[in-house]
Amino acid sequence: MDAESLLLSLELASGSGQGLSPDRRASLLTSLLLVKRDYRYDRVLFWGRILGLVADYYIAQGLSEDQLAPRKTLYSLNCTEWSLLPPATEEMVAQSSVVKGRFMGDPSYEYEHIELQKVNEGEKVFEEEVVIQIKEETRLVYVIDQIDKAVAIIPRGALFKTPFGPTHVNRTFEGLSLSEAKKLSSYFHFREPVELKNKTLLEKADLDPSLDFMDSLEHDVPKASLFYPHFTDEETEAQRLKPKDAVSVQVLDSMALAETVLLSKQHSLNDNRNHRTIVTHICRGKHF
Repeated sequence: MDAESLLLSLELASGSGQGLSPDRRASLLTSLLLVKRDYRYDRVLFWGRILGLVADYYIAQGLSEDQLAPRKTLYSLNCTEWSLLPPATEEMVAQSSVVKGRFMGDPSYEYEHIELQKVNEGEKVFEEEVVIQIKEETRLVYVIDQIDKAVAIIPRGALFKTPFGPTHVNRTFEGLSLSEAKKLSSYFHFREPVELKNKTLLEKADLDPSLDFMDSLEHDVPKASLFYPHFTDEETEAQRLKPKDAVSVQVLDSMALAETVLLSKQHSLNDNRNHRTIVTHICRGKHF
């Protein structure tokens, strides 16, 4: 949700049952505008909140004039002071993917993971245990990156691409019609296209290059149940809802759609049975 229309967007998103306290809203409204000025971003979006045991992470992203350029991600523990996160690397992904459980809420906290590594001593090969330490800040970068790739979505027409390459906000876009809002083809992944590059010229014939330049949700196939990923019918409700195994993530995303909640997309970020991160992007309102 755009920092300049933050209060309205938070009010619209609160219909989902999740929201922020008045003091947090006031702090965000002021601090995000300062972030936009100080870092010279074209736009600043409030990304959401990741719950921790000690404190919560409030996440914001800065966008340049080209809306599809790599976004800069910042986090805050008090909605006032913001710290810039580094971009996700393959090494970060490999390290953080093994961490399970809740966030602590302390960026300096270090998780410990034991790996078995082979060691050659002459002609013999031994396996020894190596303790790898992973900072929570690194894990935070990884989780945000995976969420963005999986479920950051945008309605068709909210952005347009110029013939020269850059992508800009469509100032004339006022939301989707009711009939269009019901179609998955009216929504795109808010990232550089992956599947679109593999389409044939015949499949691209009916696409508008100025609007249809991202991957559509139309052909997305969920890896598991949208409501209870990775669980069979034999497992009990209590097992499904064990709080100690879950990473709590809240993403409040108000993007240019109709006046009511039109899409709730849930996706799992990890295929491990004991590590469930279900992310819900709630899209509604006319402000993105």
